[in-house]
Amino acid sequence: MSSSYLRFWGVRGSYAAPHASHLAVGGNTSCVEVRADNHLLICDGGTGIIPLGEHLVRAAEMPETLVVFTHYHWDHICGLPFFQPAFLPDWKIKFFGPGESAQEIERQLSNQMKAPYFPVETETWMAATSYIEPKPEGITHGPFVVGFHNVHHPGVTYGYRIEIAGKSIVYISDNEIDFLKSSIAQRTEEFSSDEHHLIAKMQLDERAAELAAIRNADILIHDAQYTPQDYAQKRGWGHSCYVDTVNFAIDARVKVLYLFHHDPTYDDTRVLAIHRDCEQLIRERGSSMQCIVAREGMIVEF
Repeated sequence: MSSSYLRFWGVRGSYAAPHASHLAVGGNTSCVEVRADNHLLICDGGTGIIPLGEHLVRAAEMPETLVVFTHYHWDHICGLPFFQPAFLPDWKIKFFGPGESAQEIERQLSNQMKAPYFPVETETWMAATSYIEPKPEGITHGPFVVGFHNVHHPGVTYGYRIEIAGKSIVYISDNEIDFLKSSIAQRTEEFSSDEHHLIAKMQLDERAAELAAIRNADILIHDAQYTPQDYAQKRGWGHSCYVDTVNFAIDARVKVLYLFHHDPTYDDTRVLAIHRDCEQLIRERGSSMQCIVAREGMIVEF
């Protein structure tokens, strides 16, 4: 294996699903490892960060580590209290996520490890931990250059664009693509002609900004949680229909799309059916984009 790669440790959305019918795809919630030499970038701290931490300790590795969070919903942070490296001396771990200051980021992450929610607080961590002050230009972590932008999900939620080894990796775990367009479509009769004109411009501007954030990405890891039928019932919940994800990625000229944040009620058979449908959509649009189901344990070298 090369010194530059990414590995999926958790690919499930909403809650962990450790069922026999789900094991080919995986049941842990969001966590992706991106490695370059002795620098480690971890995206999200769902239950997938627990086996990642165990793996790092077994390997007796202590790479320079940065953990970035898209947001603080439980399925993205609930593995952090069980991340073994945080409890070991000699480790250096930096944290970043939505927040106006390093202190706010620390407070958001530490709150789940306070009574009555958890018996052990972050003060028991033995690793040298720090929290990164947010800056518009993003973050530099060794060879990684990490930018962030807001996406459509309840509360403040980030997507990340990671530049490393000449490649662009975009990680957007939770995002409802075309949220504004789909919301307006349901209420179109409520608006005047002038309002429709203004709304159309807003939609174009928003779409352009969303596409710019992922344009020409070598790898896009993106929320594809719902089927069209389920999305119709859960519009506004902050997750994408896989059809919208595929069309969005094609429009942005993404090279490889990884379907991510799989619904916990979808078993392996259903996820496979979604993948087949995505490939058919890609063929119908005449695109050369590659589409892959993100699976727990999958390693992608770059």
